[in-house]
Amino acid sequence: HMGGGGGELFEALKDAGGKAYSNYAVGYNNVVVPEATKRSIAVGNTPGVLTETTAELAASLTFAAARRVVEADVFMRAEKYKGWLPDLFVGQLLQNKTVGIIGAGRIGTAYARMMVEGHKMNLVYYDPYPNQWLEDYVADYSKLVESRGEAPITVRRLETVEDVLKESDVVSLHCNLDENTKHLINKERLDLMKSDAVLINAARGPVIDEVALVDHLQSNPEFRVGLDVFEDEPLMKPGLKECPNAVIVPHIARYALDIAC
Repeated sequence: HMGGGGGELFEALKDAGGKAYSNYAVGYNNVVVPEATKRSIAVGNTPGVLTETTAELAASLTFAAARRVVEADVFMRAEKYKGWLPDLFVGQLLQNKTVGIIGAGRIGTAYARMMVEGHKMNLVYYDPYPNQWLEDYVADYSKLVESRGEAPITVRRLETVEDVLKESDVVSLHCNLDENTKHLINKERLDLMKSDAVLINAARGPVIDEVALVDHLQSNPEFRVGLDVFEDEPLMKPGLKECPNAVIVPHIARYALDIAC
């Protein structure tokens, strides 16, 4: 089931003899679990199977935003291209820059590996719990590239979300949605980010204050965002779709061929 699960649904499920409810997603903020518990209905989700496809979509959004792919595509389709120019849609080179992740669980770890392994990005992350496996992995990978004469790659767990935002050239959100993470990225925290940073959200829409984001995009044309999710999905806050520095896709991170789901 992909919709929300509340008392009415669980009552109907119980009346039909149902014993379990499976949410067709990793996150389950759309399910009122206590209502299921009251009726002795087990609730499940689909962790694991969506890890790589979500991380890949986050990486796709990262480069589409950083390299201004959508803007350039619109330009071409409008037949405005008259010949090569050295300053046409200049984007951000991410090689050897710093990537920050908020939430170092399965998806955050998979995304971090893609950016570290593929683009030699230094990694900073915030998570309430240290991810020792990820830290050891990056350290081992750094030894490999150093043995080939390349610069070392660093990984650090920072004390606060604010620290990650200040240091990173790219920030990707991979946290759950709960009362502590709603509007985690608000006006004050957006203002802490680099003026030409890239912000990615393939987690849950309300993690970002979308009204504040629209204002930030309008005021900082070099700042870029890639969004797979939205605060009032399927709606967007006014002004978002008019921002050329926003790459927006309709919650497609889960959808890829060959998912064993």
